[in-house]
Amino acid sequence: MAEKTLIDEIEVRDLEDNSTLRVSVFNHPELGNRGVPGVQVQYMGRFVNYEPLQVERWAYQARKAGTDVLLLESESWIHHEDQYVRNSLVVGTPLKARVEVKTRSKASPVVREYELPFALED
Repeated sequence: MAEKTLIDEIEVRDLEDNSTLRVSVFNHPELGNRGVPGVQVQYMGRFVNYEPLQVERWAYQARKAGTDVLLLESESWIHHEDQYVRNSLVVGTPLKARVEVKTRSKASPVVREYELPFALED
């Protein structure tokens, strides 16, 4: 079994209560039903898998909504306006996973994008 490799870690501390929002992003060699390479985002005990079958659905939803960036509401923690972890799909060439992390004491969110290791067929 192939090992996933860490691409990036985001840690944003909140000075209000000294808590930290942590997000880990991995290059995963086997995701989804077909066991193909993809990107996995982990935060707060949750996993978001950017693999071809799921990304194809999200890209369709983005096109239908007329946007190039689709917020993955069910895959995000957005219960507060000033404190959140937002996961999005950036549709284009190349496809990208976008992660935004914000705490109450941080003026603006930390935003990072990660290229997905696949392209969608038309």
